[in-house]
Amino acid sequence: MAAAVPPDALGRRVCCGTDYGTVRYVGSVSRTAGIWLGVEWDDPQRGKHDGSYEGTQYFKCRHPKGGSFIRPNKANFGVDFLTAVKDRYGLNGKQDVQGGTGNAVMIGTKTVEFIGMDSVAEQQRQVQLDKLVDISVRECAVSRAGQEEEISRTCANMRHINLSKNLISSWETVVAIASQVQNLETLNVSENKMRFPSTSTLTSSAFSNLKVLALNQTEITWTEVLLCAQGWPVLEELYLSANNIPVLERPDNVLQTLKLLDLSDNQLLDGNQLHLIAQLPRLEQLILRNTGISYIHFPDAGFGCKTKMFPSLKRLAINDNKISQWSCINELDKLPSLQALQCSNNPFMDSEKNPETLIQLIIAKISQLEFLNNCEILPAERRGAELDYRKIFGKDWLEAGGHWDPEKNKPSEEFLAAHPRYQTLCLKYGAPEEGELKGQQPLTLKNQLLTLTIKCPEKPDQKPVEKKLPESMTIQKVKGLLYRLLKIPGSELKLSYQSSKLEGKEVELDNDLKPLQFYSIESGDCVLVRW
Repeated sequence: MAAAVPPDALGRRVCCGTDYGTVRYVGSVSRTAGIWLGVEWDDPQRGKHDGSYEGTQYFKCRHPKGGSFIRPNKANFGVDFLTAVKDRYGLNGKQDVQGGTGNAVMIGTKTVEFIGMDSVAEQQRQVQLDKLVDISVRECAVSRAGQEEEISRTCANMRHINLSKNLISSWETVVAIASQVQNLETLNVSENKMRFPSTSTLTSSAFSNLKVLALNQTEITWTEVLLCAQGWPVLEELYLSANNIPVLERPDNVLQTLKLLDLSDNQLLDGNQLHLIAQLPRLEQLILRNTGISYIHFPDAGFGCKTKMFPSLKRLAINDNKISQWSCINELDKLPSLQALQCSNNPFMDSEKNPETLIQLIIAKISQLEFLNNCEILPAERRGAELDYRKIFGKDWLEAGGHWDPEKNKPSEEFLAAHPRYQTLCLKYGAPEEGELKGQQPLTLKNQLLTLTIKCPEKPDQKPVEKKLPESMTIQKVKGLLYRLLKIPGSELKLSYQSSKLEGKEVELDNDLKPLQFYSIESGDCVLVRW
């Protein structure tokens, strides 16, 4: 007997085994009997042709080999939401106790039938469904909401729903499910290739409490996002990864409560697209991984000033992009609230072969940064980075018109554009002295030795000792050396140092694995030992 084809089969999502596709044709095919479904497969390798057979085009595919014909009985059109929930959580009423079914149960060799057990079991299932708060029916072939109000009657306490990778064909189905969940806070409908409204529709109250929404790999456009967003009044997190969104539009009167926006794996037309979402007042986290952007620019602010764009942005991910200019990193210092940055796998990082130096440059260029590529920036690390930056570009500063005399200190516009923070760093640490700006000498051991004075400030009877130590020596090895001198175990020693150029400032040497040069210690400085 041939399988029945749903009357709305055209455009529906189906699965056949582990393969997912969309029905593009329902009907007969020349020189064959019966009804066929023409399916455009998500994975083109599952297909055989472009929707044509023996010279006749029955449907169209985006990929020349993305389509094929299958019989209706091979296609799974899915189940309603509640059926999927019951199946997933073992609440579907199916019983099989020692070979017995229904109300008949085997006890020893006798079959005992329990009268009224159907209603009792149903009540128990009802109670269990009513307790579910966090529900996942991922890959359960959900395609429709089911009977009206059935979900609200049986799953009244649901707040978080994972509907990803199902057979949902339209946003209307999502609305039909969500409208029956009064306190819905989190919804994941990713990996459902569905149709969205193309014109403004009456706003539903289905998402009045929704705070987190994932629409990854749903083929939604930014225009459709803005149309649907009219029904998301309190949304805080929106995930739109891998939707082929090339252009953005200004979100007027929508998404104003948004704190996190994920646009990763969408190939944006250019960096200027970001200006269109720059006025979202509460946006704290923006994920732009693998979006193809090659530059970032905030034209409303000059160097050394803060932009009015992205006023609340604290965390930014721009890794796996095409940013090749260090000027883009300078631009990020204009963001008034930026605290965390992910920027790995960008061409600008290839300009510096030493990874330690690369990290130092980024830290020195962005003043408020607290985390870089998921690693915390410690105060000593920032200080070392800023001091080194001040030295590295000191010669360029002088050649561009910089001077130790404040009245004569007038570096060129070009220098300030390339190094917007340099003047601030000079004010913070003092202008680099002439001895710091000598050209790099060959890295012989003699040139790498630091002449340091070692003092025990809490032991006045202990005379200061002068030692020559390699700048590459770790703090742990310094403690080992001090153990031989003082006979105090390294685990009990606390080290710090005072710079000969910054009187009164003491910096803790708090990481045993870091070398002396990490803390920008120089010859003439004093290492303080306490225990």
